[in-house]
Amino acid sequence: QVQLVESGGGLVQPGGSLRLSCVASGFFFDHYVIGWFRQAPGKEPEGLSCISGSTGGTFHAPSLGGRFTISKDNTKRTVYLQMDSLKPDDSAVYYCTAESILTATMTRPADFRWKGQGTQVTVSS
Repeated sequence: QVQLVESGGGLVQPGGSLRLSCVASGFFFDHYVIGWFRQAPGKEPEGLSCISGSTGGTFHAPSLGGRFTISKDNTKRTVYLQMDSLKPDDSAVYYCTAESILTATMTRPADFRWKGQGTQVTVSS
């Protein structure tokens, strides 16, 4: 059974940084693409980043302006999202998501089949 458990959310001041973690279990890590998307109240899900468990190839939404970086540690079955220069507009629930490499569209992590419970990120002074 695919399980994705996020952690690392919280309250941060504008301009600050957070690193989210997603621990994956129940599937062959190398055979999946792991990603992140976020959803703020009243807004549509927004795909952010994803990374191939095998090749390490990545996608980052251009709208992020290079502020977020996705990475992985296969030995820990963990994917990270480093978020820098955070803005109040980044406040949302952040979800980890996974899809088979065979069916994943790298530019659409919000559409992946499996999702975690989410972790809240609030950017406020």
